[in-house]
Amino acid sequence: MRWQNRRKSDNVVNRRGDNGGSGGGLASGGLIFLAIRFIFSRFGIGGILILVVAFFALQAVGVDPLRLLMGGAPQTAQVGSGTSQSNVNLCVEGDQTDQFVCVVLASTEDVWNAEFRKRGQTYEEPKLNLFSGGVQAGACGYATSAVGPFYCPATREVYLDTGFFKELSQRFGASGDFAQAYVIAHEVGHHIQTITGVSEQVHQAKLQARSSARAQARQNELQVMMELQADCLAGVWAYHENNMFTLEPGDLEEALTAANAIGDDTLQRQAGRTPMPDSFTHGTSEQRKRWFRTGFDSGQMEDCDTFNAAQL
Repeated sequence: MRWQNRRKSDNVVNRRGDNGGSGGGLASGGLIFLAIRFIFSRFGIGGILILVVAFFALQAVGVDPLRLLMGGAPQTAQVGSGTSQSNVNLCVEGDQTDQFVCVVLASTEDVWNAEFRKRGQTYEEPKLNLFSGGVQAGACGYATSAVGPFYCPATREVYLDTGFFKELSQRFGASGDFAQAYVIAHEVGHHIQTITGVSEQVHQAKLQARSSARAQARQNELQVMMELQADCLAGVWAYHENNMFTLEPGDLEEALTAANAIGDDTLQRQAGRTPMPDSFTHGTSEQRKRWFRTGFDSGQMEDCDTFNAAQL
């Protein structure tokens, strides 16, 4: 992918300096309450007094007691350390991967602004949060890097630990910059589903499916349609990227390899399991490749209606 010396997005947010919130699903206030209740039950009011003294003593030497409470390693305060990591503009001072992400996000902005404008609509550009280890994603809660890249409809933002790209290459065998670009474009596809109302429609359909005999299978089927549509929208982006800058030889194959590698059937086989279609939530490898290719071949978002397709 020809990405050097191109426009970078203003919507990349550096979240690497964050401590990731609770890291275990409990807010720090809840952890404090649990600690106080435990100490009081064991040691009475004297234990509480010792806890208070210890709290201020740790603060005095530069150690954050809340990090200790949440299982983190003690960190001494850095006096005069300068700019914190979270204040670094990754699109300017970040490494090559960071700046690549900034260019890809800018490319999706250019494509979708133009496509929405053609339809008399305004595209709402999403923020992309780059984090490391874990991140607090608003109403979507705390997530570790283990969940991979994700989109949070509640915040209307994308979250990405670029360490996933190494896993994409080494674990899934999908290397190359366009495979990485496909991942970003797929998550942006979920954003488009949110701002166009598709996500809410699917949410309501899932609620209705709860009363059916095949409740979980139907909900999974709806989720597969969501994921395949996001793949198709990523293909639409790739179509226009190719028109603007011309893809390099092998780029399309990199994206298709990535789509193939993360199909539900492939992942279940790799885990030593027999593929179970009713449990699929993202679609088979063949489906993911085919819908990405559908978007790439047509360049029209209207061709990505997986919900009314004769064949998924």
